[in-house]
Parts: sequence; C-alpha cells; structure tokens
Amino acid sequence: MKRKYLISLGIILGGGMLTSNLINSSAAPADLATDTKTAQSSRDPAAHHKPDGGYQNTAANFTENSGMGTILMRYLTETRVDASPSKAIPLMSLTRERLSTLPDTQDSVIRLGHSSILLKISGQTWLIDPVFSNRASPFSFIGPKRFHQPPISLTDLPEIDGVLISHDHYDHLDEASIKQLHHKVRRFIVPLGVEQHLFRWGVTRDKVQSLDWWQSVTLDDIYITATPTQHFSGRGLLDKNQTLWASYVIQSDKSKLFFSGDSGYFDGFKAIGERFGPFDLTMIETGAYDKDWPSIHMTPEQSLQAHLDLGGRQMMPIHNGTFDLAFHSWYEPLERIATLAADADTPLVTPVVGQILDIHNTPESVAWWRELVNLPKLALAAQNQ
Repeated sequence: MKRKYLISLGIILGGGMLTSNLINSSAAPADLATDTKTAQSSRDPAAHHKPDGGYQNTAANFTENSGMGTILMRYLTETRVDASPSKAIPLMSLTRERLSTLPDTQDSVIRLGHSSILLKISGQTWLIDPVFSNRASPFSFIGPKRFHQPPISLTDLPEIDGVLISHDHYDHLDEASIKQLHHKVRRFIVPLGVEQHLFRWGVTRDKVQSLDWWQSVTLDDIYITATPTQHFSGRGLLDKNQTLWASYVIQSDKSKLFFSGDSGYFDGFKAIGERFGPFDLTMIETGAYDKDWPSIHMTPEQSLQAHLDLGGRQMMPIHNGTFDLAFHSWYEPLERIATLAADADTPLVTPVVGQILDIHNTPESVAWWRELVNLPKLALAAQNQ
C-alpha cells in the first residue's frame, strides 16, 4: 500500500514516469477563428516563455516543491486518515439519450469526477479534461486509482463539439480516453505544446488548436480564452515544463464560465476577473494541496479567494473526490470549502457526480460527503489544518 502511495506522489509531483520530446507547433483548424492578441498586463505577457524553450511561473512568491526526501520522510512517519472512502461515492448515471433531451436553450454543467466536466452550452457539447481511465497514471496496474467510476462510458458519450485540456498531467490528460474519444470530437483546444501528445495518439492536426495565455478561439457561438495559471507540466522525467498549463474562460451567448485547471494562488485570478468577470460559475481547483507544494495547488481558503478575485457568482470546487493525490483526507477539501463558503455567504455548488445542473437555476447543494464519514472526526480534521 505504501509503495503504491509513493508512486502516486511521484506521479503528481514529477509529472509521470514516461519521457517525451515535445515541439511547440500546431496548425490552426480552418473553421476555428483565432484571436492572438494578448491582454494588457503590468508584466511582460511573454515572461512565462523561457528563453531556452519551455515555460515558467513568473510570480515573485513562487517556490518550488519541497525535495522528494522531505516528502518521503513524511510518507514514512505520518499516519494518514481516510485517504479513500470506506463507502461508495454517490453518483447519478448518465446516458446518451438523457443528454440528448437537454434543451438547447439551457446551459448545463455536469461534473464527471475530479476535474472532468461535461458542458452543454449554446446547444454544443463540450468536455473538459476528460479522464475516464481507472488510474491517473502512466500504468494500468499502479498509481492513483479512482474512488468511483465515471457516470457515463466513453462509448455512450454523444458527438463532442469541443474538448478543452488544461495541462498534460495524468489526472487531466488521459491517453486512453483521448484515443477512444477523438473520432467523435470536432475540435481539441490545448495549451502550447500539448498538441504533440494528441498527434502521437492519432488525433489529426486539423482538429487541434493550441493556445498561449490570453489567446482566444471561437467555435460557432462559443468563445474560449486560455488564461494563466501557476502550475507546471510534464509526463516524464525529462520533459518538465516543456508544455504550457492554462485555465479557460468559456463564454456562450447566455453564460460566462471559468475553469481553473490546476493552480496555486496568484494575482492572475484578479487579472482574469478584471478582464472577463463577473462569471456565472467558477470551477475552481480545491484539493491535492499540501504545505510541501504550496505554489502549485491551492488550499480551500485560497480557492475561495480565487473565486472572489474572479468575480464569480457561484463556485464549484473541483479536483477532489476521485483520486488520492495528497496527504489530506479525501473529504477534507469539500468540507473545508463548504464551511468557508457558508461563512462568506458565497453560493457553493457541490453536485453529486453525474448530476445535471442548469447553470442559471442550480438547486440547493447537498453535502453528500457528510453521509459517508464521521462528522466529529471531520470537523476536528478541518480545524487542525
């Protein structure tokens, strides 16, 4: 068990176990309009490009992860509590027929688990960071294993208008899912460099558009802008930060959404909010945080602040409840953000996996995780962080 957790830590902190040779180039699809103008910023908009190739974080307070030795010592000495659920995670099954009945006049969001999202907006069907494999890992036999199955199978998914990928880590870019999906996908939108992974997996160049931060594309009535995050990339030992990482602003004729991807807290959220906010819904990373990697993932307190910086109306915490990727209990991110949001009078959306939500008419959320855990222990765990 400890060996499996050690490998999980290696995957999340090192990007993976495989190597790849990435080239930052792609051809823009003919019917996908691209706006290459950058937003005005107090910093050089190209500062995240390293002079010798690859990408970097530019915040003055950015710190690298603690050494693997420090993390290994914690792994060997700390007692973990409730790393995975002891009861089945609730989920609502989806079918292609059910999705087909959603009215085109309704913008809908469905959480598929972790950071995987299905959107039905302006009559189009979009996927974000689709991970359907049993493990977030380069291997099928070891690495972080799902707590629950996806609410719909890959084969049952309808035709997909667009797929957004935030970065190339295994819990966001899943090779097996892309290989099975791409034949029914109209367009892929990815950060710079990530397109090379897709090309190797059989996706044709005419389907893929890669974006730098602040670049935008339109697909019919949907307007997508890649925006900054504070994270890192890599799927192997030799390709760290050779591809870009990004968040996304997604705009339809009636909705404005924000998807954070993975990020530590930084002033980029305020810059995005000033340029594009307010948002009807923010989907904000809330999970896999730790004191030994404070600059690449947010605590729940920081996640809430990011939502406020963005000018969000309601917040959906993502990046939790599906994989064991940190030292905290599986339910802690959800409980902490629920308490914080209540104290701040911030509308929080915590749907059951597979639940269909009307973005403009969301029902009152239920703290479904509380039915699976001991509440006194939960409150104590949150207070002791």
